[in-house]
Amino acid sequence: MDTPEVLSASARTLHTLPEDEPDLASMRAWVCVLLEDLHEDVQLDVLLVCTELASNAYEHAEGPRAVRVQRHTGFVRVEVDDHTPADLPRLGTSRLGHSRGRGLVLVARLSRCWGTQEFAGGKTIWAEIDAQLG
Repeated sequence: MDTPEVLSASARTLHTLPEDEPDLASMRAWVCVLLEDLHEDVQLDVLLVCTELASNAYEHAEGPRAVRVQRHTGFVRVEVDDHTPADLPRLGTSRLGHSRGRGLVLVARLSRCWGTQEFAGGKTIWAEIDAQLG
């Protein structure tokens, strides 16, 4: 994997996730480099959101999968694509049992907003994380 440069405001970059086995450590390292000039607390929030959304894409959807990070003035937008259009996530519910379904609750708490967008043959789950502390 090529090392990305630090993202400047309004820059957007893409990371394609492996088809079979999730390589979340590689994705997190990529995000850390992109956002290395942001406060550590902001980086950790973005990392948690990226990890949760990418993990959900592996557990609940078909590939190919990709992660996009876009930096704006004041916030970072994370988008994760998969190719299972019919399975839109719902906050706090899981088809896998009662002890599951809290990941999107965490995403909702850490994000200023989040949502879904369908595209031909798939969907994007996105979240926006404030890049300003306080």
